[in-house]
Amino acid sequence: MGESVAEATITNWLKQVGDKIEMDEAVLEIATDKVDSEVPSEVSGILIEQLFGKDDLVQVGQTIAIIETEEGSSFLVDKVTEEIVVPAEVVAIEKTIEAAKEVAAPADYTTSDKFFSPLVKNIAKEENVSIAELESIKGSGKDGRVTKEDILTYVAGRTNKVEAPKVEVKVEVAVPVPVKVQESVVSKAAPVSVNGGDEIIEMDRMRKLISGYMVASVQTSAHVQSFIEVDVTNIVKWREKVKTAFEKREGEKLTFTPIMMEAVAKALKDFPGMNISVDGDYIIKKKNINLGMAAALPNGNLIVPVIKNADQLNLVGMAKAVNDLGNRAKAGKLKPDDTQGGTYTVTNVGTFGSVFGTPIINQPQVGILALGAIRKVPAVIETPEGDFIGIRQKMFLSHSYDHRVVDGALGGSFVKRVAEYLEAFDVDRDF
Repeated sequence: MGESVAEATITNWLKQVGDKIEMDEAVLEIATDKVDSEVPSEVSGILIEQLFGKDDLVQVGQTIAIIETEEGSSFLVDKVTEEIVVPAEVVAIEKTIEAAKEVAAPADYTTSDKFFSPLVKNIAKEENVSIAELESIKGSGKDGRVTKEDILTYVAGRTNKVEAPKVEVKVEVAVPVPVKVQESVVSKAAPVSVNGGDEIIEMDRMRKLISGYMVASVQTSAHVQSFIEVDVTNIVKWREKVKTAFEKREGEKLTFTPIMMEAVAKALKDFPGMNISVDGDYIIKKKNINLGMAAALPNGNLIVPVIKNADQLNLVGMAKAVNDLGNRAKAGKLKPDDTQGGTYTVTNVGTFGSVFGTPIINQPQVGILALGAIRKVPAVIETPEGDFIGIRQKMFLSHSYDHRVVDGALGGSFVKRVAEYLEAFDVDRDF
């Protein structure tokens, strides 16, 4: 899993209790907030217990299944952190004892390997938040740290639940039965068609996530757009001239996307103020330039895989990265880490015939660039002999940026620099 992935949803068990499993054979399918993937087994044996069911949300570090190996030992398969712990009984008993200790004694937050600020510790102590609960809170601060807002949100959510009465806990050493705490689901009544002819379809999981992200982004960032038209006639002619030789030599198709990505990466080096993120009242300047590119999933939804260190790639490397991520997105083969760590995003709305668009920022980034469709248009061409009208290949660049931290001068200058790189494209360059 990617470093920032804290939880995953089990979408399907490919193996049932009693089934024989070979090493590296897929056991179940999981979904993070970005991508779906299969989970292979690290041992051969028999699946003797599933600790979670379909649609259950599992935190990083939790055990999800027990596999009995051919030697007769039970292994706890902790696939989220990719570790195997043996034997199962010992681990389960230790967890029971530790849980009892947390209930019986005040929490000692100094024993945690994670960093918590004094303010967060004080709030946790006053609200009787155990060390296990505190460590399970997904932090929104720098490096995943738990902020004041994070713990207050957690406490508010916990107070809405019915609190069990405090009882004296006695620990008895016995082989424990794994207990699965299921997430309470509030079912919402489906809308009713008035005339009976309308079809009512519930959003799938990915569409619900996208919906939530888009609304949250609009509520978080002050979106401003800048538009600029760019003449890409030289790029169109050059690509037409070399695309066959490029594919023959590199085994890759040469599209316009890697050429655009190359220009964006150069512009981000010129304007590092666009390669930042926002964390509360702090601005984080990103060391690496990691370009996100919107790509289509098999179900038609969009996802944003990331090209890491894009400024260090030449055109061939960029083309290979673009094609690899795009192809794996279409095939549903992206890995969780493929969608992590983006610092700026590019989306090609021209693929669908749009001239320009107003894309929504991919949080916590501060900018996103939409590439419009390339069209033949009449244009004024300036020459030493005078001006005349000619047919040129042109497109619009639409730049959405966060006006909280990016002013118009920076937002406009950045997209103008991208246009300058594209218009100055060398038609005699090699690939």
